[in-house]
Amino acid sequence: MTASERDLELAEAIRLRASGDEGKREEARRRLVALSQRWPDDAEVAYQTAWAHDVLEREAEAVPYYRRALAGDGLTEADRCEALLGLGSTYRVLGRYEEAEETLRGAVAQFPGHGGLRAFLGMALYNTGRYEESVRLLLELVAETGEDPSVRAYRRAIEAYAADLHRTVS
Repeated sequence: MTASERDLELAEAIRLRASGDEGKREEARRRLVALSQRWPDDAEVAYQTAWAHDVLEREAEAVPYYRRALAGDGLTEADRCEALLGLGSTYRVLGRYEEAEETLRGAVAQFPGHGGLRAFLGMALYNTGRYEESVRLLLELVAETGEDPSVRAYRRAIEAYAADLHRTVS
């Protein structure tokens, strides 16, 4: 298979996965698994294969593809960010909370402005029993990104309380 044939096959599989139709998503997964066998060192193919498993709620099968994608070169910065989010989220769904936290902390360090990563890190922190850090992170995210006028009106207060959740006045 040539590189241009790989590109065409990958594009078609992505189209099928994005369709929203369960049968087409399964067809995309089968095609991507076959493509990843032909291109085992291709980070983009591995990433798309992981994603195809995730949308079908086959998270355990997605993990090795995410890891392969992240171990190699060839992902755009945006795809690397999304692959880290996918892997961290997948670990969390599988109950592998420490791995989720570790993956998502590293991802947030690389992509600090990505709200989705911070939201998933907040969930992983909750799962590892770091409740205060979880609530702080999620409150900061709400304060920064909330478009609800009632949230925006209290942004400064929310940020202040996020910084010190135990703060009281006497």
